[in-house]
Amino acid sequence: MHGLVTAAAAPEAVPAEGTASLAWLLVAIPLASAGLLLLLGRRSDRWGHWLGVLASAGAFVVGLVILLQMLAMPAEERVLGVHLFTWIPAGDLSVDAGLQVDPLSMTFVMLVTFVGTLIHIYSVAYMAHDPARRRFFAYLNLFVAAMLLLVLADSYALLFVGWEGVGLASYLLIGFWNHNLDYAVAAKKAFVMNRVGDAGLILAMGVMFTAFGSVSFTDVTQGVDAAGEGVFTAIGLLLLLAACGKSAQFPLQAWLGDAMAGPTPVSALIHAATMVTAGVYLLVRSGPILAAAPHAMLAVAVVGALTLLFGAIVGCAKDDIKKVLAASTMSQIGYMMLGAGLGPVGYAFAIFHLVTHGFFKAGMFLGAGSVMHGMNDSVDMRGFGALRRAMTVTWITFAAGWLAILGVPPFAGFWSKDAIIETAFATGDGWRPWVFGVVAMVGAGITAFYMSRLFFMTFHGKARWTESDADVDAAAAAGRIVRHPHESPALMTVPMIILAIGSVALGWAMAWGDGFVHWLEPVTGHAEHHEPVLPVLAIQVLVVVLVVIGAGLAWLRYGAREVPAVAPEGSPLTRAARRDLYQDAVNEGVFMRPSQHLTRALVLTDVAVVDGLVRGIARSTAGLGSTLRRFQTGYVRSYAALMLGGVVLALVVVLAWRV
Repeated sequence: MHGLVTAAAAPEAVPAEGTASLAWLLVAIPLASAGLLLLLGRRSDRWGHWLGVLASAGAFVVGLVILLQMLAMPAEERVLGVHLFTWIPAGDLSVDAGLQVDPLSMTFVMLVTFVGTLIHIYSVAYMAHDPARRRFFAYLNLFVAAMLLLVLADSYALLFVGWEGVGLASYLLIGFWNHNLDYAVAAKKAFVMNRVGDAGLILAMGVMFTAFGSVSFTDVTQGVDAAGEGVFTAIGLLLLLAACGKSAQFPLQAWLGDAMAGPTPVSALIHAATMVTAGVYLLVRSGPILAAAPHAMLAVAVVGALTLLFGAIVGCAKDDIKKVLAASTMSQIGYMMLGAGLGPVGYAFAIFHLVTHGFFKAGMFLGAGSVMHGMNDSVDMRGFGALRRAMTVTWITFAAGWLAILGVPPFAGFWSKDAIIETAFATGDGWRPWVFGVVAMVGAGITAFYMSRLFFMTFHGKARWTESDADVDAAAAAGRIVRHPHESPALMTVPMIILAIGSVALGWAMAWGDGFVHWLEPVTGHAEHHEPVLPVLAIQVLVVVLVVIGAGLAWLRYGAREVPAVAPEGSPLTRAARRDLYQDAVNEGVFMRPSQHLTRALVLTDVAVVDGLVRGIARSTAGLGSTLRRFQTGYVRSYAALMLGGVVLALVVVLAWRV
């Protein structure tokens, strides 16, 4: 698993036959379930959640059957097309609605439906006491359907429909408890920031149509020789803007932490199987475009490198367990973006890490929800500690995800994240392999620190809570909170156990014989490998050493020592990290405030100049009318006098002219 640098040829889809022709059911089943649950309303409250689970599971079964058919086919025949109907017949622009069933789209289908179904099952128990549980499952099904449409679409136009669908579903789910003003604001923030990225995708489609007369994947990617590098650079940068918005990458990352306002299963779905993975999918699907635009590809790698450090630093200072995991997602998606910016081999490793991350991050989010379930919805890790005794299953399953994200051999993250690090050291020349490789390696060490901090603060050390209600005041004075931690029910723990198994074994299974890389070759193309600037074994040893150092520092500070109930002030960097490195302040100062001043100036100009001009013309017309009205008296003698005056004036003019 080393570097590469060859462009992938655009796949030519052949009409699907057999079960693959039923790929439209993947979208139709969860979409129909969502519509039915919303239309039936409260009449389906008692059983609606189970319909939601069955819809997601049904989509998984359909996907599995299609996958088995594809595995039985030769690799070169695994790009299938399913024509649905003529969608946009508009002169020179004609877009058919169709699906592209290939190894890349099916990888996402299996991830979305399998992990999504586990999250649905978990949600049955987690949302058991919520009066709007049926509506919650309708939104979950809508989310799954939109994501499946996004990854199965055969054109950027149809992809955009799914793209907007996941944006809508995320807005509805992040703000699900919108009676809380902060939660409603968080949903609006996510929605607005994603619209900024959406503008990039819309403009990219405009450039595609101008250059190629089409927005289908096949026509655009096969037109590499028909346009100059400048066109592909523009398209690549606009697609990067779109990916930054959807995948919470720098500089459009500020919404992700606030998205924790939604119920915890929503966080798991957004961070593991849908939404934030869409940007990575978009860039990998557009791989031939990036390969034809080296400057755009470099920009993708730079954004990924910046974001993986940004998210890791933010994660080091958060005390909210869900926000630590959110910062972790931002950082891990940064690794995927870095992989996508390293070329064709990087494409495969980006998706490899996306899949393994989907399992261990979903497991950890569900574990965080289990902790909240047992700790009266508290998210403050400073009020946790020693929960391994009261929540053993949650502790073990969370530990599997923790070791996987650290990249400890042989857990899943070791196989996928280390592949990106090795590729970073093997791609490009001059400064690039050293800068990107070192950044990726340092990010692994920081990840080990902040994720170990979360793990030790939550499950180890001394309990910063008490189960005794005898003396609440004494407990508060001692910095402890009265809690009654307990293990979650089976509907919550079983999905966590399954995801933990994936966190342990999935990476090894996918990496065996470079099987996953070969699986994606019909889409990403074959890539030639070359050796990194450091020996592979040296890279692996250095990464493991950094991980051990990071985890060890976290243990010394948060496992072996007393954790204060109130966070100390800390260094300037710590204070900045607690405030998300001032990302909201920067957005407010650079974009929001100037936009407000510009808007006020435009309003003033509109009122003073435009409205003033219109009112001035109106007043002048009214004044002229008032003046002329004085001559309209209705008396014959007045009109006769005016006529006489006119004749006299005409005679004077004529006589003066002759003289």
